[in-house]
Amino acid sequence: MADKNNPTVLGTESIGKLLIQYSVPAITAMVAASLYNIVDRIFIGNVVGPLAISGLAITFPLMNISAAFGSLVGAGGSTLVAIKMGQKDNWGANQILGNAIMLNIILGAAIMILGLLFIDPILYCFGATENTISFARDYMQIILGGNIITHVFLGMNNIMRSSGYPQKAMYTTFIAVIINAILDMIFIFKFGWGIRGAAIATIIAQIVALIWVSAHFMKKSSFIRFQKGIYALKKRVVLGIFSIGMSPFMINICSCLVVILFNTALLAHGGDLAIGAYGIINSIVIFFAMVVLGLTQGMQPIAGYNYGAKQFDRVMKVLKLSVIAATGITTFAFIIGELFPLQLAMLFSQKDSISGENILLTQQQTEYAVTGLRITLAVFPIVGISMVIANFFQSIGKVKQAIFLSTTRQLIFLVPLILILPKFLGLTGIWLSIPISDFLSTILAVILLQRQFNILKK
Repeated sequence: MADKNNPTVLGTESIGKLLIQYSVPAITAMVAASLYNIVDRIFIGNVVGPLAISGLAITFPLMNISAAFGSLVGAGGSTLVAIKMGQKDNWGANQILGNAIMLNIILGAAIMILGLLFIDPILYCFGATENTISFARDYMQIILGGNIITHVFLGMNNIMRSSGYPQKAMYTTFIAVIINAILDMIFIFKFGWGIRGAAIATIIAQIVALIWVSAHFMKKSSFIRFQKGIYALKKRVVLGIFSIGMSPFMINICSCLVVILFNTALLAHGGDLAIGAYGIINSIVIFFAMVVLGLTQGMQPIAGYNYGAKQFDRVMKVLKLSVIAATGITTFAFIIGELFPLQLAMLFSQKDSISGENILLTQQQTEYAVTGLRITLAVFPIVGISMVIANFFQSIGKVKQAIFLSTTRQLIFLVPLILILPKFLGLTGIWLSIPISDFLSTILAVILLQRQFNILKK
């Protein structure tokens, strides 16, 4: 019986079976990580208060910048590893691992130093006020302090998944999530460390997960592993990683710009509580988006390997199955969000506050979140299609198309809508900008995909 972790089965095994084998662990890991993030915000919202949720929302742009550089290396490296293994170039795959680790250390350190030096000006630029700056600062100082750990851990885990070990990658996430949740309860509830406790728990959990994933690459039985000669940065390898990773990098950079514009508009039309409501909505939407992302992570090594092996019929089949599955996921999210928005928003609300003022603040934030969630998810059933298509182009190394789709949705569609609609519709206009841009970007993605399909068929 063939080794199920042997990456060569990516070119021979049933596509449906492979997609399940690779995507289910990734989805499970993503769901676990997303649930932790939601629970984290629920703890903060219930124990610390609604303004802490707003402060946490202020940190999203800075975290997006860090994630952008992490995905530049992690997504680019993992995609290249899959393609190299499809080409039977194991030494090339090992070089990518070593170069990715070094790039993550360098970029992680640079972001940590700059972020800590200019933390307050950055947070004020992102929409912080005197009411929320202390919460945002307390959280990000610790998160930035562990930034190198975060980058290396996530980058190596992506490469482990792409090199034929999807279940091990899932276990890595489970380890981080479980430790994180346990420490959260201890640090926030028992020790009373508040939002700082949540950040400390996150970094400790990632340190343990990094040790776990490092142990995998130390084993001689692993298809790619730590060895001499792979850590010296090679121009060809670095440029290859950056070119393919540019698509998710641009997604996160654009997300940073969008969140800044969102926070500015929300502050003008609804104040700190509207920003907190956006943080609640973002947590819920990202949960379902991460499920689709897990699916695309399962698709990535299959598409990349078979594209490298020039088995284009298998490439098209995995894409079609992924689109069908993603549409089912986002349609389910749409139904849940439209039917139960109040119940979802109430999860993040203080329920036992002694202060009547805090209760009123919580009620206002919840009302904003309910309205915003319903509007935001208006066309969500088709969002999965555009997500799969963008990741598909990345998986087969079509950098220009992937970058174009990554930037179009946010820069060309979403940014102008955020700037224009609130002038006429206020807070509702801010929420409406999301589904309108989702609809337009999906239409564009389908057009580009059809062109690529015609090329593959030939």
